[in-house]
Amino acid sequence: MDTTITNPGAWGLAIIFIVVVSWFFYRYFAPDSWREWVGAGVVQAFIIALYAEMYGFPLTIYLLVRFFGLDREYVSTNLWSTLIGFGETGMFVSMLLGYAVAFVGIGLFAQGWRQVYRARQDDRLVTDGLYRYVRHPQYTGLFIALFGEGIIHWPTIFSVALFPFVVVIFTWLAR
Repeated sequence: MDTTITNPGAWGLAIIFIVVVSWFFYRYFAPDSWREWVGAGVVQAFIIALYAEMYGFPLTIYLLVRFFGLDREYVSTNLWSTLIGFGETGMFVSMLLGYAVAFVGIGLFAQGWRQVYRARQDDRLVTDGLYRYVRHPQYTGLFIALFGEGIIHWPTIFSVALFPFVVVIFTWLAR
């Protein structure tokens, strides 16, 4: 078996995505207290792990293929399509579905932020719109966006393992 790595990855692209997504995250989730910095650190680890594996070195697929005997003829797709065996078609479907879910999460986040911004201008408590159904639409939007991008679109061992920690820590922060 030839174990030479022929594609070193697109590390430049990985760094660009990590910086852009991190800037967006810290721009709108600016931590105030040490508890919020803990949550932000976990999300930052999630972002770095996700994009480093997506565009850098696909460690998850390497580990599954090499150590668990899941050798496939073609393994340059994402985890779900490699495990299920749907190849490029499976990757395309999971990409579309993951982006759709991520955009719904981003939309929830933006709408919740918009409602809070308007309420602060009027010096009132938000109890209508999304806040009628969800106490923290921004956190809910963050969870949905991370699920779409890190679990559906491009799951890695690290993003799947970190996702529950992100949810638990932000739930703790919300309380």
